Amino acid sequence: MDGLWAADTPAFPEFARERGVGRGGAAPGEIAGEISHVTRFAPSPTGFMHLGHAYAALFAQSEARRTNGRFLLRIEDIDRGRCRSQFEAAILEDLDWLGLEWEPEVRRQSDHMRDYGAALARLDALGVVYPCFCTRSAIRAEIARAGAAPHGPGGATYPGFCRGLGAAGRARAAAGEPHAWRLDSRRAAALAGPLAWRDRKAGEQRVDPAAFGDAVVARKDTPTSYHLAVTVDDALAGVTLVTRSDDLFHATGVHRLLQALLDIDPPLWSHHATIADANGVRLAKRNRAVTLRALRRDGKTPAEVRAMVGFAGAA
Repeated sequence: MDGLWAADTPAFPEFARERGVGRGGAAPGEIAGEISHVTRFAPSPTGFMHLGHAYAALFAQSEARRTNGRFLLRIEDIDRGRCRSQFEAAILEDLDWLGLEWEPEVRRQSDHMRDYGAALARLDALGVVYPCFCTRSAIRAEIARAGAAPHGPGGATYPGFCRGLGAAGRARAAAGEPHAWRLDSRRAAALAGPLAWRDRKAGEQRVDPAAFGDAVVARKDTPTSYHLAVTVDDALAGVTLVTRSDDLFHATGVHRLLQALLDIDPPLWSHHATIADANGVRLAKRNRAVTLRALRRDGKTPAEVRAMVGFAGAA
């Protein structure tokens, strides 16, 4: 791919699995006759864990145990500017303190850039990605000047300023001008056709490729994005049940589209509620949520912390 990957980037691995599901349809493991699930907890080492993380980890582990399946741990450390080794060490320590057990091999995204590069190269070969040179400030300013912009679940969507640059844009990328790579949602939708995904509680969801606009699949500072990396990671790990908070519910449409383009059979999803504080504010690092370390310093036991998030006796 111009400006990112050498010509000898290996072919993208075949992800499709014998799960009895097709490209456009239902996910495996519906409640009746449920299979043994492979689940994962995938924190980012950008700070210390809080109760919301504890809930997500325990939820994923409980689903694996309930179906006599497997529970995996992944460290999502593609954000080189914010991720720290001390936070990763703290995550492992906190999870062990809580009594969670995961398979020995921990996947770290920073070790697998070639996997993401191969996926990006495949998307490029399909003609569904393009280089984008816009900065966030420039995008906001242009939207403000235009007076309106398409809106999706995450707010204003990218208006596609760089979509039509064609050969000129690729020449700029090849010359080394900083750029991201975006998914051309219109071309991708035309190629993939109608798609759906299934949430265990909400049921079947039809994919609207325009809802998120042209999502970033590789950042300027990292040759992947959250959307592309988690899609590739879950497929390579054989994850059959993706458990995560409902603030990511609508992003699943992007992931389902990427799965179709990369010939990945879809898993089942289970989106759970986010944990909020006494004032109803979602627990998050940016909100300075009370960390598990602080609770430990205050004398809380693992059993007490598990009970605080509704998993009493889960060890």
